[in-house]
Amino acid sequence: MTHDHQEPRLPSDRGPLSAAIMDYLRGTGPLPGKERIAHAAAYGGDLQLALYLCYELHYRGFAGVPDDREWDPALLGARAALEDRFLSALRADTPVHDSVEDALAEILVEPVDGTGVSHYLRDKGELWQLREYAAQRSLYHLKEADPHAWVLPRLWGRAKAAMVAVEFDEFGGGRADRIHARLFADLMTDLGLDTTYGHYVDAACAETLATVNLMSLFGLHRSLRGALVGHFAAVEVTSSPGSRRLAEAMRRTGAGPAAEHFYDEHVEADAVHEQVVRHDVIGGLLADEPRLAGDIAFGIDATGYVEDRLAERLLTVWRAGESSLRTPLTSTESETSHIS
Repeated sequence: MTHDHQEPRLPSDRGPLSAAIMDYLRGTGPLPGKERIAHAAAYGGDLQLALYLCYELHYRGFAGVPDDREWDPALLGARAALEDRFLSALRADTPVHDSVEDALAEILVEPVDGTGVSHYLRDKGELWQLREYAAQRSLYHLKEADPHAWVLPRLWGRAKAAMVAVEFDEFGGGRADRIHARLFADLMTDLGLDTTYGHYVDAACAETLATVNLMSLFGLHRSLRGALVGHFAAVEVTSSPGSRRLAEAMRRTGAGPAAEHFYDEHVEADAVHEQVVRHDVIGGLLADEPRLAGDIAFGIDATGYVEDRLAERLLTVWRAGESSLRTPLTSTESETSHIS
């Protein structure tokens, strides 16, 4: 039985902003005031969940929430205030390279002694940590490539053709069983996780929400199309080596064949995608709109910034033997797992 069509339930709130957004979605209360939003912690769980709730209306929505809330003018105004708080913080906090070439050069070089999450999981990670990592990442991977598809109508010529070619692979090359979101659901099944879309929103940390929100922020705004292309480039450039390490972690811990296959697939596919994105998507966009160079560099560097914040969170708690999740996983979730 499949559940592709099902809308997820609204999660629990994390403070006054997300509570007010949920009340408004249910039709039971007013939206949060812009002054309260302006003074909220930009990377905190309350603001990030509030923003996530607004963005998900453009994807699968929520059970019990009318579809027309997606374009509700008042809600869009609140979303704009949330976005402004998040984007302003990113622009203030992200060290941005002087050029696209410099930004790419930094992520193209693999450190000799890597200390990131994929290095840790490959060398020391335990199965419970891999399960947590998959649960956190499911907020994106169960809709993998969807946020990047928003940019397609905003490109043309060489950049558009190359972006479509990469997205075609992400969506399985025309085969439903090879869609990357489907492959990730299979990985989750191997790990005994619930594959329902949005199931782990309550469990995910604020840093994970920020990584997912960043894609939607860039993707839903034509003015940020350069940043979205930069984000996509950062993902594709770093994916192949990181996926190789994660595939090794899955094999070492006996996670299962589907868990291994998901990352093995990305080792090969993203090595090719990286070249296409750098030379044709970015190259084509810069040929058409050279003024977007700064936005592309910002997209690359902002991606690194939010990913570094997530990595610091995960590694700090894991090294202390603690969970990275707000609510613990159970050992029997595989019994209720179903296809997303």
